[in-house]
This record gives sequence, C-alpha cells and structure tokens, in this order.
Amino acid sequence: MSHDHHHHNDKDLESESGQVHAEEFDTAGKSLSDALRISFVILKVIMIILVVAFLASGFKTIGSEEVGLLLRFGRFVPVGEDRVIGPGAKWVFPYPIDEVVKIPIKRKVNIPINSFWYYQTQAELLNEGSKKSSRIPPKLDPIKDGYTLTHGDDIKIDGRYSTDGSDYNIAHTRWQLTYQIDDAEVFFRNVYIDVVKPGDLYFEVITKNIEPLLRNIFEDAVVTTMVNYTIDEVLFERVAGVTDDVRELIEKKLSAIESGIKVVSVQLVDKMWPRQVDQAFQESISVRQTSQEDIAKARTNASNLLSEAAGPVAEELFTAINDPNMPEVDKELLWSRLSGLAQNEIYEADAYRTTVAKNAEANADYLKSLLPEYRKRPELVLQRIYFDTLENVFANADEIIAIESSDRSAGEELRVLMDRDNTIKKKKQDNAATTTKNDSTQP
Repeated sequence: MSHDHHHHNDKDLESESGQVHAEEFDTAGKSLSDALRISFVILKVIMIILVVAFLASGFKTIGSEEVGLLLRFGRFVPVGEDRVIGPGAKWVFPYPIDEVVKIPIKRKVNIPINSFWYYQTQAELLNEGSKKSSRIPPKLDPIKDGYTLTHGDDIKIDGRYSTDGSDYNIAHTRWQLTYQIDDAEVFFRNVYIDVVKPGDLYFEVITKNIEPLLRNIFEDAVVTTMVNYTIDEVLFERVAGVTDDVRELIEKKLSAIESGIKVVSVQLVDKMWPRQVDQAFQESISVRQTSQEDIAKARTNASNLLSEAAGPVAEELFTAINDPNMPEVDKELLWSRLSGLAQNEIYEADAYRTTVAKNAEANADYLKSLLPEYRKRPELVLQRIYFDTLENVFANADEIIAIESSDRSAGEELRVLMDRDNTIKKKKQDNAATTTKNDSTQP
C-alpha cells in the first residue's frame, strides 16, 4: 500500500509541474505576440514616414534667378513651353527617377583677367592703391610678367597691320569679363559640369567649371586683338575699339561651340606700358599732349579765320570749289551765302569794277566827242588834251615849280632852290580854311 501511495504522489507532482510549464509558455507566447504586434505597428509607422519623406523629397524649389532642367533617368525631359522649370516650388519624382539641375540664367558673373599684368608680390598687391613705390626690376621677366604684344608700324593691309618685318611693343593690361547663361538647355547639353554633390551649391559648381573655359577663350581673344593695334591706340586713342573687338571674338567662339553663354560686357580695367621705360613714356605723353594742344589751337584758329573770311559756309564752299563733280548751281548757291571779309572784298571789287567801267565809258564818250574836231585840227586837240591833263594833275598840288627848256642852251636848265620857305603849305591851308569859313558865314 505504501508503494502505491508513493507512486500516486509522484504522478500528482508531475501533473502540477506540467501545468506550471504550460502556464509559463502561454505567458511567454502572449508577451512575444504583443511585442511582435507592437513592432509591426512601429515598422508600419516608420515605413509610412519613409514613404512620406521619400515623396516629399520630390519637392524642388527654383530660385528667382534660376531655371530648372528635369532629368528622368538621366535624360532631359522638356517641361512646359519654355522646356524648363520656372522659379517657385515644383514636385517631381524623387531621385533616382527624376533629378532637377538648377541653372542660374539671370545671374551675372564677373571674372577678373590678370594674365597680362606684370608680376606683383603680395606686399605690392597690398600697397597697390597707395603712393608707396615698389622696386621695379631692371628687366621684364617673360616667365613671371604677363604682357601682350601691340603693333609698332603704321602700315595697314586690308585694315590690319602687316606683320612682315614689323616691330612690336609691349603693353600690360587688366580686364574684366561679365557673363551670364543665356540658354540653360544649350548650356547643359554642350558644357561639361561636375556632378553636384550633397551640400554643394549649383551656382558655385557651375561657375567653377565655366571659368577655365572662359579664361582660355578670353586670353586668346585679347592676344589676337592687341596685335592689330599700336600701343598708342591701346593706351590712349582707341580703347573702345579694342574692347569691342575682344568682345566680338569671344562671342564668335562661344557661339561656335554653342555654349549658351552670353557676354554681358568686356572692360579694360587697367593698362600700362612696361615699368622699365616709364620715364620715356612720360616724356612721350607730355610731347603728345603739347602736340594735341597745338593741333587743337591750330584747328581753332583755322576755323576762326575761315569764319572771318567767308562765314559759316567757308568749309563747305572750300570743299565745293575743289570738287570737280559738284554742279555749278550748287556752287553758285554757296557763293550766294558767302559772308565775312570775302564778301566785303567782293562788294568792293564789284564797286571798283563798276567805277572803272563807268570811267571807261565816260572817256570813250569824251574821245568820241573830240573825234570830229581831231580830224580837222589834230595838233590843237592834242595840245588841249595835254593842258587839261596838266590842270588835273596840278589841281591838288601845294607848290608848283616849272622848268622850261631854252633853245639857247645846250640842254635843259636845272635850278636847285636852297632854304625854301616851309610855311608856304601852312599859309595855303590857313587861307583855304579862312575862305571856307567866310563862305559859310555869308547869308
């Protein structure tokens, strides 16, 4: 009996132990199930957040000075009539499906070009604006110093200076190029741009990539242009022409490669002759200024003389006189507009011509009236004409001395009067004045 009772107790213990294990398993499973359920909920929330964040990454903002190019799987996709995305917010499929490349088309960029300026140390650059003078090297160093060659001759062939056996001069110049992207699509297709990495700015990346290209094109244009000008033209006379030619060459090259870049301006910021010959150039400038002042004065004097001589129409009339192809009618019109001293001379000449003509006519009439009498008694008429002429000649003489020839002498008799009375003329003037006064007082 004892044995059966012991065996019965063992079974009860095993049964109770099994129930305990079952209860523990159910509790663990329930906990695991709850944990998994919570995990799935959290995972769903995270997935939703990721999906929302993924979709939200498709919103792109284009600045006011930019346009966006839409790339879908790396290929350009036109958007709208302008084929680009305008300023503002725009949603596209997130990367890697779509990508938006921002091109700053309205932003103007300045590039200083100092390749043709002489070498300067850091201290010289800092003191460049001050009056402190730096030590000038005795010779120009072509390895360190930048420069351009300008033509030294005045002989041109087809508008350009000949390079056969010519001399050249050296000039130092500093420039500034201002550009902007004109066509975003053409620019993106034909100009290489590095991949914009996270944190980089499109504008900085694009500017960094464009600058070497534009520098090379600009420097080539400057070298090509400067050799067609003399150093005087570059420094003083035709600065605008030089910058215009440089800009034209740059625009042609940018257009040839279809860059989509527009040149806004080209400026010659600074220009200078070699420092080693500064004194000679200063003297040359002084002489040039004096020469220009003299030329200006001469032109002013010439203009004044022409105006005094013939009036405002002087230069035009002078050109017309030397133009054989100009119609005579036009010349006569200019002559009619003549004024000044020349017009006075013409008036006096016309008056003198009229007087001479009238005197000639009067003399002709007088001789015609004497002709019948002359035919009858020529000696008497000639004698009368002779005496009338003497009377006219001596009419205004203050004193008359006549010497007659004598038939008894071998020749003419010459008499010299010494200590003549110098008051004769004064007495005659006084007598004439008295006679005039008496005549005027008579009633």
